[in-house]
Amino acid sequence: MKAVISRVNAARCEVDGKVTGEIGAGLLVYIGVVGGDGETQADWLADKLLALRVFPDDEGKMNRSVTDIGGGLLLIPNFTLAGRTKKGTRPSFTDAAPPEVAEPLLRRIARRCAATVPVGAGIFGAHMLIASTANGPVTVILETPAWN
Repeated sequence: MKAVISRVNAARCEVDGKVTGEIGAGLLVYIGVVGGDGETQADWLADKLLALRVFPDDEGKMNRSVTDIGGGLLLIPNFTLAGRTKKGTRPSFTDAAPPEVAEPLLRRIARRCAATVPVGAGIFGAHMLIASTANGPVTVILETPAWN
C-alpha cells in the first residue's frame, strides 16, 4: 500500500454535492492499494497512521500523533497512487489492486482506526472533491513493507 499523508487543520470530501467525510485537525490520507496487499499491510498502515508523530508538542517538535491530539482521519481511496510513470507520459495503473481486493482493505483500515479516532472517508470508485487546509505543510509518504 501507498499513502500520502497531509497534516491538516480541516478536510472534507464531497461526492455528488454530498459530504461523505469531514474532519477538523488531523490527517488527510490518500491510500492506494497495490497488487499483493492484504490484511497484514492494511493493519500495519492503520497502526502507523494512528501512531505517526507529525503534530507539534509544547516545544514545537513533531512528537504527537493524531491519537495524542484527539484529531481525526479523512481516508481517501486513490488507485492512482499505484500508477507507474517510468515509460511514456501516461501513467500505467496495472499495479493497482482490483476493486474487489482494494475496497475491503480500505474498509478494514477505516474500522481499525475508527476504534481510536474519528474517521471520515471518501467513496471507493467515485469522483470526489476534496478540500483541505494544510497545516505546515507537513506531508509524508508511506509504503507498507513487503511481506511474504
